[in-house]
Amino acid sequence: MDASLFIARIFGLVYLIVGIGLLFNRKLFQQVMVDFCKNLALVLFGGMFALIVGIAIILVHNVWVPHWTVIITIIGWLGLIKGIWIIVFPKSMAMFMRRYQENENLVTVHAFAAIILGVVLTFFGFFMI
Repeated sequence: MDASLFIARIFGLVYLIVGIGLLFNRKLFQQVMVDFCKNLALVLFGGMFALIVGIAIILVHNVWVPHWTVIITIIGWLGLIKGIWIIVFPKSMAMFMRRYQENENLVTVHAFAAIILGVVLTFFGFFMI
């Protein structure tokens, strides 16, 4: 199986499920993120996880072409940047999460963006073979 399809299938389903979960459990997700940011070890672990996933995607799929597969490359680079940001500036996550908790519209936008990205990646990953 092509790396693009494999990664699209994984991230498509994850984004789809997380986006739907965000819509149906908005308050729960907001509270989990607040709790997450209170534990600096978890924040750093999350940063390392994002860094590893970002680097892995970039090493396997650093493809800059005018094609749907560039979405995967962008996700990899964003994961790398997010991981670096969290590891270098871990306390900035608390500020971001405060804003995330205070603004329900941000949660809704995030949920719909995840669902749309999930639908697109799932479609290309499973149905554009």
